[in-house]
Amino acid sequence: MNNISSKIINDLREITGDNYLITREWNKKAYSKGWRYGKGEALAVVLPSYLIQLWEILEICVSHDVIVIMQAANTGLTGGSTPNGNDYDRPIIIINTTRINNIHLINNGVQVIAFAGSTLFDLEKKLVPLNRDPHSVIGSTSIGASIVGGVCNNSGGSLVKRGPAYTEMALYARINKEGELELINDLGLNLGSTAKEILNNLQLKKYNSENFIKSNKKASDDMYEDIVRDINSNTPSRFNSDPRLLNGVSGSAGKVVVFAVRLDTYKKPKFNKVFYLGTNSPDTFWKIRREILSKFKSLPTSGDYLHRDCYDAAKKYSKDTFIILDKLGTKFLPTLFKLKRSVDRISNKLFFLPENLSDIIMQFLSKLWINHLPTKMETFRNLYEHHWIVEMSDEGISEARSYFDDFFNCNEGAYFECNSDQAKKAILHRFTAASAFGRYSILHKSKIGGTLSMDVAFPRNEKNWFENLPTEISNKFIMKLYYGHLFCNVMHQNYVVKKGVDIDKLKSELLQHYDSRGAEYPAEHNVGHEYSAKSSLLDFYKGLDPTNSFNPGIGQSSKKKNWK
Repeated sequence: MNNISSKIINDLREITGDNYLITREWNKKAYSKGWRYGKGEALAVVLPSYLIQLWEILEICVSHDVIVIMQAANTGLTGGSTPNGNDYDRPIIIINTTRINNIHLINNGVQVIAFAGSTLFDLEKKLVPLNRDPHSVIGSTSIGASIVGGVCNNSGGSLVKRGPAYTEMALYARINKEGELELINDLGLNLGSTAKEILNNLQLKKYNSENFIKSNKKASDDMYEDIVRDINSNTPSRFNSDPRLLNGVSGSAGKVVVFAVRLDTYKKPKFNKVFYLGTNSPDTFWKIRREILSKFKSLPTSGDYLHRDCYDAAKKYSKDTFIILDKLGTKFLPTLFKLKRSVDRISNKLFFLPENLSDIIMQFLSKLWINHLPTKMETFRNLYEHHWIVEMSDEGISEARSYFDDFFNCNEGAYFECNSDQAKKAILHRFTAASAFGRYSILHKSKIGGTLSMDVAFPRNEKNWFENLPTEISNKFIMKLYYGHLFCNVMHQNYVVKKGVDIDKLKSELLQHYDSRGAEYPAEHNVGHEYSAKSSLLDFYKGLDPTNSFNPGIGQSSKKKNWK
């Protein structure tokens, strides 16, 4: 370590102390390696406790001209909150915000102010007594993902009425063209004039109703319901780089440092009902999608698709995750993921233990458990290739019941109305399908050439929503697993690649194929380091961060200072 690096470390230590400054290589790995993608070196990892601490850390980083990568739960799938490679031109400091986890309820919980490290899970718990819901439920909620991360990535959107996580109201720091650190208060809340005054007043909740400023700024995407209903449009309903949703913190992908966001919450429905649909013809679901979106008075709560092959993979390779969620609830899952990471770090360090020991153990134990899926679902699995889990609420329940009765009387396919147990397990099975792909890849690592996981938004008027790849591309795969959010035509398409195939070339061929169909990608997971940012998105990043000091390289862009 040179003198400059030592000076940076010492300056940071004065703020956080030794307990929350990580410099040992072994301990840094939990923060410098992505959940599924990306890894690199960092000079140190810092874990501030308070908003003012975060500001003071930023001041040090700016004064020493180091790179700052912001991180919360590190649950992203495209490596957007970790370094990627070791070809940066400045030292990297990772700032992990998980200890800054306050959530303030405002206007009786109609809105919230969520701090940098607060989680969707904690927000969901906080809203239960108020009979309200957060923007996102299950999915990211279950793995401990942060609220701010969702906003910065324009992610989420599986809930049909809500769209991606979005706000125009936030408190954040940026580095201007002159290289100066500045605090931007767009919370719609008068908290003072200086940075430290503003941060201290927010941290301690030193404000009241008189401090709120009337504003026309939005705290959610209130246009999405109309957008998703526009079934004849030749553009997707939602995608990560949609210019409509690039605003300040929203879509910023770490190019600013977020202290807090202000978000809307949602009144919880009185009743919910899940309908399980099956068909052997993609056209059947195309018809249903168009008719529900264009004719129903009440939009569905959600509508998640699952292909039979993915159903089977999830049944086998996600069984342990399913059982944990079913028996212990979502509250245990963040702890489980932390434990899993610890076990794998230890096994990777000890040469006599296999890599990914946790997956091997959990897969073995899951085989000892009885079949966890309801008989009715298993019957539908045998009968139908395509499965669709449609959830309705309140007035929409009778509307859907009547429609499905009429539709399947004269069309191919069938449906059944789930009881509470079937509904819970159908939704869980679809959710855990996402982990099956990773588990399969790990356990068969020596037999496969690699993996590709694509997150694609197809146009709203796309009839051929189910993928039919050219033979010269399809022949390069061992397995293809499909699931997604069918009402908004967002599909997660996971591929296991044969040995000997050039994965980079194959990925380029796939993306060209998507381009030819008018698709956008990524749909909801951010570009991270996995995708190239399109010019409009790159311009947005450059406007936010003209010196390229925060999260450089995102979207496969320049890692050099001033974007050189």
